Amino acid sequence: MSCRSIPALLLLMSIPLAAQAPAAHTPASHAPGSKTHSSDFGFSYSIPSDWEVVDSRATVPTVQQKVETEATSEDEKKGAACIRQALTARHGTPASVMVVVALPFDCFGQTMTEKDLSGFAAGASEGLKKTFDISNPVHGVYKMGSHHFWIERATGNLRGHPEVQYTVETVCGILKKGAVCWMDMSTDDAALQVFEHGSVTLDGEAPTALVPANAFDKKPS
Repeated sequence: MSCRSIPALLLLMSIPLAAQAPAAHTPASHAPGSKTHSSDFGFSYSIPSDWEVVDSRATVPTVQQKVETEATSEDEKKGAACIRQALTARHGTPASVMVVVALPFDCFGQTMTEKDLSGFAAGASEGLKKTFDISNPVHGVYKMGSHHFWIERATGNLRGHPEVQYTVETVCGILKKGAVCWMDMSTDDAALQVFEHGSVTLDGEAPTALVPANAFDKKPS
């Protein structure tokens, strides 16, 4: 199975969108409530209501076409056609950005399992290096309910713009209907905490924070 670069390319599409009109900065601790975004892929995810949701649907076909053109296998081409962007949101000046993408198995024609997670997630993370200078990556694996997750946290900045430093975090898991990646570029610790502490439900199981405190205790094998 070779669809390693697809989620990252869709994330990169969202970066210029998030930077077009930065929102006024409001510390996460002062956020007035939260809003929950539900997905047909079997999950929901909550973010503070002062985060601006970006409608990037108009640009998705262009990026999908780019991925298909650059694909080196039929799996990559099929994945490019099937990938879905569930959420793009931003906050602050300069903007912190989070993106959620899903690869539905019914469209892709294959079902991933835990053994496929590491390669799929590592591909999402590796693709960031096309646009970001990445350093000091750390990795972990964890389980929430019946679901396995892979996580990477690193320091990064957009190439050519070292003046803004991000904490770049990628979290991927396998759900019943598809593989899902939550990806975050935070300009401060408050935004990172919003991303990690966002309440997520997976396939109807009890809600929990996206990233547990022990997420980096166990390393990928």
